[in-house]
Amino acid sequence: MTTSPVIHLNFAGQARAALEFYAAAFGGQAIVRTYAEFGMPAELPGADRVVWGLAAAGGFRVMAYDIPGATTSLHGGATRRENGVTITEQAFFVALSSPTLEEATANWERLLEGATIVEPLAASEWSAGFGMLTDKFGVTWTFDVTPAA
Repeated sequence: MTTSPVIHLNFAGQARAALEFYAAAFGGQAIVRTYAEFGMPAELPGADRVVWGLAAAGGFRVMAYDIPGATTSLHGGATRRENGVTITEQAFFVALSSPTLEEATANWERLLEGATIVEPLAASEWSAGFGMLTDKFGVTWTFDVTPAA
């Protein structure tokens, strides 16, 4: 199996600093993309925060982002922002990166029974497939297709 789990951490404005710290600690590099880089108007509050980030060094990989905006609690560990976008409020979740959409879909389907879908598996700005669910045990998972180098 070529699927590999990656820790994904949620922050409230500290994702960039955390990713840079992890990258330095393990001798790697941090890759950070902000909400503004994915189309949010730069003048809006939070546009400079991290929407997608990775610290990588050899086999070490950790992903992180800054949870956007004010939230209200929902059942199952998820939150809904005022604009209707749903995210998880857990301190971390497991991210599974797969080399193909077919493998990501197969992994998604393996955990789908009894799960709550947070974000349907579909193409995104950064991946041929991205989705998020909270499984029947309360663990939140993300699934994505690893972009070609």
